[in-house]
Amino acid sequence: MQILVDADAFPGVIVDILFRAVERVRVPLILVSNKHLKVPQSVYISSITVSAGFDVADNHIIAMVQQGDLVITADIPLADRVVEKGGYAIDPRGELYTETNIKHRLAMRNLLNELRNGGMITGGPSSFGRKDIQSFAYQLDRFLTKHCKR
Repeated sequence: MQILVDADAFPGVIVDILFRAVERVRVPLILVSNKHLKVPQSVYISSITVSAGFDVADNHIIAMVQQGDLVITADIPLADRVVEKGGYAIDPRGELYTETNIKHRLAMRNLLNELRNGGMITGGPSSFGRKDIQSFAYQLDRFLTKHCKR
């Protein structure tokens, strides 16, 4: 198993949680972004810089993901593609996407986009806060405990 991160729009406050977790469970972590990222020197942590462009990082992640891998992303269409390949996805707010819930979340996301585009609702998600950090850390720990053999 490996963990891939859609790092283009990734909240920096949870990066340290990921770094500590992969060192603890000894699982490879790859951050994929269209800009250079500094990562700590570790045999488990690396980054890949892809060219800028629509869905370039997403497509790179999909090309790399394998069954059982975990992808960290706030991008629900990317999460859907990951789950279709047999992987799992967790968003930075701690929601785990699986075969049982991803289609519902994708439909809800598409509906909200239509409502925003039609001017019926405005705004986006609430600001990222302490509760989100705790939810992410909890969900990541649960996932790693269940899926990583020590």
